[in-house]
Amino acid sequence: MLKSSFLIVFLIANSFLLNAQSIDVKNIEIVRDSFGVPHIYAKSDAELAYGLAWAHAEDDFKTIQEAYLAGNSLLSKHIGLRGAPIDFLSQLIRSDDTIDSLYQTIDENFIKVVQGYAKGLNSFADEHPEQVLVNKLFPITPRKMLKYSLLQLFIFSEGEKAVLSIFNNTAGVIDTSTDSGLGSNLFAFSSKKTKNNETYLGINTHQPLEGPTSWYEAHLISEEGTNIIGATFPGAPCILTGTNQNLGWTHTVNYPDKTDIFQLQMVKNSRLKYVVDNEILTLEKYRGKAFIKILGIPIKVSKRYYRSIYGPTLKNKNGVYSVRTPSLFKIRALEQWWKMNKSKTFEEFYEILKMNEIPGFNFGYADKNDNIFYISNGIIPVRNKKYNWKGVVPGNTRETLWTEYHKTDELPQVLNPESGYLYNANNTPFKSTSTNENPNSKDFPKEMGYSIYDNNRSTRIYQLIESYEKIDFSDFKSIKFDYKYPTPFTFNFVDVNEIMEMNPDDYPDISDLIIEIQNWDRSTSSDSLGAGIFAIFYYNLGKYIRKPYINRNLSKNLIAQMLRDVKAYMVKHFNKTNVRLGEYQKLVRGDKEIPIWGMPDVITAMTSSRHIGGKRKITHGESYIQLVKFSDGSPHIESIVSYGNSENPDSPHYDDQMEMFSKFETKKMSFDKNFIYKNSKNIYNPK
Repeated sequence: MLKSSFLIVFLIANSFLLNAQSIDVKNIEIVRDSFGVPHIYAKSDAELAYGLAWAHAEDDFKTIQEAYLAGNSLLSKHIGLRGAPIDFLSQLIRSDDTIDSLYQTIDENFIKVVQGYAKGLNSFADEHPEQVLVNKLFPITPRKMLKYSLLQLFIFSEGEKAVLSIFNNTAGVIDTSTDSGLGSNLFAFSSKKTKNNETYLGINTHQPLEGPTSWYEAHLISEEGTNIIGATFPGAPCILTGTNQNLGWTHTVNYPDKTDIFQLQMVKNSRLKYVVDNEILTLEKYRGKAFIKILGIPIKVSKRYYRSIYGPTLKNKNGVYSVRTPSLFKIRALEQWWKMNKSKTFEEFYEILKMNEIPGFNFGYADKNDNIFYISNGIIPVRNKKYNWKGVVPGNTRETLWTEYHKTDELPQVLNPESGYLYNANNTPFKSTSTNENPNSKDFPKEMGYSIYDNNRSTRIYQLIESYEKIDFSDFKSIKFDYKYPTPFTFNFVDVNEIMEMNPDDYPDISDLIIEIQNWDRSTSSDSLGAGIFAIFYYNLGKYIRKPYINRNLSKNLIAQMLRDVKAYMVKHFNKTNVRLGEYQKLVRGDKEIPIWGMPDVITAMTSSRHIGGKRKITHGESYIQLVKFSDGSPHIESIVSYGNSENPDSPHYDDQMEMFSKFETKKMSFDKNFIYKNSKNIYNPK
């Protein structure tokens, strides 16, 4: 029996390679523009994927490898102890089992694409062995690529937070507050809201500026019908957000209930036996492995984990808990994105949505036919109404063992509203357009767990859009690049509005700071004094309040103490008490350091970490921006990346978009082949 099972697994693992698509690099041309963006032309989609892998590897082979190392439990071999938690996590979710059981459901045409991408990375590794981080990772196979995807989607599904809550003995308290400033914005406008009967789409993602979920811009063209400009993550074989000649889409993170935690009922005096509906079952047990270095000597460490009928299982001092999320049972998300790349009409795009393989994310959509569309997408389980799904759920009955999901047409969505606009800024899906056209929260089961809150960005976006009767493309850009907080502040994790009610005379030692904030126009421009004070105040919140801190109110006395600390901080690090935001906050790349606008939860969101000399360095926020206008002819596209399109410090494209980015400037992108070749800086075939 064991031999038979092994043979099946072996055949599955190798079937991806046995039918590998033939790749002729002479059919692939990489055309680099003046910003280093690759326009990749190929005969087939498989060859196109090969070209994307090669071009992206030229610009950031290291990050692609690190993403795959994480998905394949090899990250600790590269970075040691810091990689061990991720390696354990990737083993905990048992992605091999999922791939073995579901690989035959993958479209054979997409398998060819994945094979082509894998072959491109392997060829690059062969040509540049000095850049290989861990030899064991190679050769890259479709299986290894799928394992990377499954881990990323598990993390995006809040699975990592659930696991962490079990480790911390706080199972059931999953912190989903967005105080990190992470998120994204989406905008879509139809001709009902525009002055010139045009249709606009705003792609405005807020991601880490570096790392495995940072954006890489590319233009992909094949003779099999692909022609799309957009951005992708390291290791993905297609565009994840972008625009083709007919339509475009973007994402923001949404917050339905994506992951559940179950407490098992263990049999007394048994370590492995648990009870479900009076039936005694046995936990499967496994041992996760990772590698650390002590005094340069590699040491293998291990940790026990388990699996129940509910999913991956861990023990803590309070009991035994299982984690269950739909992303553990799906493997075709990348295929769904690839098919979106090639879609031509709204009807076709919506049919692809029905694959229901992407476990979360809001979608914003617009097309050349003046359709605009919003959906709070997700693989949302159909849950038993008898139970409270906000906390830990009983793991002793199959009544809680969901196996079905809500269909796409059962999710909150809006198509072509009379208002002529749609938006989302990680806020509730029940506020996505004008008031009378929003989805009604009462129409959706509470077990779906959709958020109901607004935030500063969503409040400000709505105010700005409603202030216009009609907009043109310049107005659209003004909305997108707005950097003001609304009045009052609407942070969803803390109420800071009491600061506006403080009498400066009551606090003479900090009256100057109070007056400056109260007179502040709420602009987070780099030269703003009010923004500088408020930024230092904001980043010190963690010293006074602890997570989770939903709806935490700050008293006047607490705010006063915080402002005293702000003043002391400015004197210590800047030798003055009137620090402008751009003095405190920088966009940093290599040796280049420039003042930068933005703060957490303004439309142009920026989040930072500690830097030298009391300053802060932007790490998350405005990253890839694409602004699209559909009118007559080919779509008009403008884009910008926060740094540049290369992670190689020796490349001219390492930081060549920074200055433009800081000035809210964009570069024009084109589908026109003649224009692309005429203005190219380098044309070549991969090896």
